[in-house]
Amino acid sequence: MTAWRASLGTAVECHCQTLTFEFSAKPIQFGFGRYQRLAVAMEARRRSSNSSLWVFGYGSLCWHPGFEYDDAVTGFIRGFSRKFWQGNTTHRGVEGKPGRVATLVEEREGVVWGRAFKLSGEKALPYLNQRECVLGGYLTKFTTFYPREDDDLAMTPFPALLYIAVPGNSLWLGEAPLTDIASQIVSSSGASGHNVEYLLKLASFMREFIPEAEDNHLFTLEFLVRTRIKENKLCLKSLMGEIASPAKSPERDSPPEDEVGAAQALRVDTFEFTSRVPPKKLRCLNI
Repeated sequence: MTAWRASLGTAVECHCQTLTFEFSAKPIQFGFGRYQRLAVAMEARRRSSNSSLWVFGYGSLCWHPGFEYDDAVTGFIRGFSRKFWQGNTTHRGVEGKPGRVATLVEEREGVVWGRAFKLSGEKALPYLNQRECVLGGYLTKFTTFYPREDDDLAMTPFPALLYIAVPGNSLWLGEAPLTDIASQIVSSSGASGHNVEYLLKLASFMREFIPEAEDNHLFTLEFLVRTRIKENKLCLKSLMGEIASPAKSPERDSPPEDEVGAAQALRVDTFEFTSRVPPKKLRCLNI
């Protein structure tokens, strides 16, 4: 794992303690843990205060950002694969019956497509403070983001911050047969909607906006879930949140539920709309 060398210099407050560091450009290697997470957080703050910070989204963030950003670019990172191995009892499941959301697993030859968001200055700092000092169970890491080739826009690769669920956290579900994962997704729902919606909107985003993306795990799960919906004669529109409950307005709070904190944003019927319109403010998500 690559982080950044720290020495005495800049003060940053976290968990009611002021820690002083100054980052050089030379990377150092060390294992997962509190000091590794702190070093990455310090580097993130340095980047955000000096210019801007990019955050890579690979789950619901792709189709439902939920926070202010300066720019968004589709592309990919290397060295990881996307897996539905993280449990969720806050938004796509409940206590005792968790849903499954995406996380990243290190894989030497892996490629994960998604969306990078540019945050600047004061927009980035509250987000980072909340994620690093409040939210547990996630590892932060910088990696290289490779923008998707576009005839209208040429960008060179740049560093982006990742949030990755760590094996051993209280909601970690881990590897399982894809048939079992699909069954769990079909039978799970939470405060933000059905687990099916999370999976299918992510797959739909990839297919529409990044058609060259290859992700056997994601698209196999999509096929298995759609098959189960058909076999069990379930209402897809209801699972996708397109049919409002009589007791609720069709517009409701729907914060993103996996790798990044987000804003209070009104729910809309299609991911095409949310992927193009940034909602209001940034907030932390406690998973």
